[in-house]
Amino acid sequence: MRIGNNPEKEYNKLEIESYHRVIIPVYLPNLTEDYFKDGLKILKLCFESLLHTIHSKTKISIINNGCCNEASEYLRRLFDSNKKIDQYLHSKVNLGKINALYSAIKSNLEPIITISDADVLFLPEWQQEVEKILNDFPESGMVSPVPSSKGFASSYLNCTKYYALFKGKLNFSDVIDPEGMKKFQKSIGREMYKDIHLEKYLTISNKKGKAVMGCGHFVATFRAEVFNHAPKEICNMKIVGGSENKYIDIPNDKGGFLRLSTLNNYAYHLGNVEEEWMAEEFNKVINSNQSYSLLNNLPPVKPISKFGYLLGKLIHKLLFSRFRKYYFKFKGMKQPY
Repeated sequence: MRIGNNPEKEYNKLEIESYHRVIIPVYLPNLTEDYFKDGLKILKLCFESLLHTIHSKTKISIINNGCCNEASEYLRRLFDSNKKIDQYLHSKVNLGKINALYSAIKSNLEPIITISDADVLFLPEWQQEVEKILNDFPESGMVSPVPSSKGFASSYLNCTKYYALFKGKLNFSDVIDPEGMKKFQKSIGREMYKDIHLEKYLTISNKKGKAVMGCGHFVATFRAEVFNHAPKEICNMKIVGGSENKYIDIPNDKGGFLRLSTLNNYAYHLGNVEEEWMAEEFNKVINSNQSYSLLNNLPPVKPISKFGYLLGKLIHKLLFSRFRKYYFKFKGMKQPY
């Protein structure tokens, strides 16, 4: 039986005060195995640095993706004690990274969405810097606060490479923070950069701004429109196996969007082992007095045309693969890159 009228029917329009959402899935099944033993310490560095570096128009979604009791209790305390964390989704089983992310991506209204692994240390000004690139490049759909000098090599940058050659300017620029790149390769347990990669990276510029070509996706900020181009079916992979390419990289590129990163390094990938330098960097974050600038209006997205995407594929095959050595020499790079 139902008595009376639901008052929400009279005020049924959804309105939000935030415009930027951060979504972090957490999978920490135990604290006993060597791989996970420092997991809770890393998790605390991640969330506490995030809470200290976001502006007032930000909301956070936590997805508890099959965590142990200790991690679940910590996440629940975070949710209960912080107004900025307005969503806490708790699954007793591991849904897989992509399915966990999309459970929040598809149910929120913010025009800007950051997705991040749970082992990221956020640095002051990361948010305003990625938002600045989204503002300066209306064609951009994916922006990371962590630049990589090898990000240009991805095959999912067709629209970005088209833009670089026909709409913006492409140049080699001096790497601002090589130590950030060194810390990243240490965090993943393998060397990926040669000395020249720590000196120069490829940048794209226009009349309003400048950004590094390409980015990874352990932490990245998106226009919400990117996910309209994602597959509709659920992801059958828990992690990797091409899942991030299929549900993140390809939708951004095929949707006609640029993939960029900030010039400076504004976040660290921590990995799964606590190190002394992490506490030092975290203390810098906590003791920083950063100013927060808000976007007045995010300019309407300007996706690259289908023709631009297809031409970008040709550019990738020729200038960035087969004839890379000669093209990069033409752009001023005198040594193998």
